[in-house]
Amino acid sequence: MTGLPLAGITVVDLSTLLPGPLATLMLAEAGARVIKVERPPEGDEMRGMSEPAFALLNRGKQSMFLDLKTDPSREAFLDLLAGADVLVEQFRPGVLARLGLAPDDLRRRFPKLVICSITGYGQSGPRAREAGHDLVYMARSGVLSLARDGDGAPPVPPVLAADVAGGAWPAVMNILLALHRRVVTGEGAHLDISMTDSLFPFAFMELARGLTGGGWPEGGDGLLTGGSPRYRIYRTRDGRYLAAAPLEQRFWVRFCEIIGLDPVLRDDRTEPDATAVAVADIIAGRTAEEWTGLFDGEDVCCAVVATLEEAVADPAFAARGLFSRKVRSADGRILPALPLPLDDSLRDQATEKPAPAPPGNADVD
Repeated sequence: MTGLPLAGITVVDLSTLLPGPLATLMLAEAGARVIKVERPPEGDEMRGMSEPAFALLNRGKQSMFLDLKTDPSREAFLDLLAGADVLVEQFRPGVLARLGLAPDDLRRRFPKLVICSITGYGQSGPRAREAGHDLVYMARSGVLSLARDGDGAPPVPPVLAADVAGGAWPAVMNILLALHRRVVTGEGAHLDISMTDSLFPFAFMELARGLTGGGWPEGGDGLLTGGSPRYRIYRTRDGRYLAAAPLEQRFWVRFCEIIGLDPVLRDDRTEPDATAVAVADIIAGRTAEEWTGLFDGEDVCCAVVATLEEAVADPAFAARGLFSRKVRSADGRILPALPLPLDDSLRDQATEKPAPAPPGNADVD
């Protein structure tokens, strides 16, 4: 497809697992040539964890295997950078320097290169060299403390918020901004993406409350973390769950009318816990299917919690073509490509693309 926004841009990708590969997947879908540099003999660790997951994250990329601890591989890598616009890496600070590829040296050698470094805690500060994973970054940021399970403990989140929203998305945004600035200045950049730093916007309501003297939140007591009957998950009679979010007054009024909540309890500012208990009792009196029928066509911001299998099969997503593109994994399987937050007009329309082959078979044209 012609006219893709990143056509002519070459990205060299040193990253592994999720944050960097997801970021470069978006760049590839927007037209960039992405060359994935993998470490022999196994390559990206995601290959060993899940070949299908590797395929989803690396659709349409090229790959080569280089051991950057050796002089020939370093020279080959520098040759790649000579024709590249962007380098994405997620080593801990100091690792590239030990390989003889310090970002400052690379910037002097390739002044137009945009280097994007994705790390847990950024390039500076006392935690810069600490190891971590998504759960740890969420714990450090305080975001993990905002909800509580039935035992009063923070639940294990079902999404990798630090990797995706704290790492991949900010990386793409900053790369695009740096490329735009380069058009004006002719200069590249070294971008410092801290996954932990990037999590704080998730707690914007709680930060507004705490930083203005309204009291720091305790787990589960915030408007959007379970402290209000207007934003909770209620169990249905058949063991399913209803996600209810009628926050605005007009939605709340209609919600209360439909479920038949006692008028005395509808002003949830008076006794929010009593209102929540009463709502829970009412929701528990009907099945998920019954509630779906009652809320269908109503503006009440409610939905039965779908399983992932149900969501993938939802005709509403099919109507938007969410899983229409395909990726061919190295073992020959054809999988739906990973849906991405890119407008359809800005991404490659190819219906099927391969993922890079495993060691011994991958190369760059």
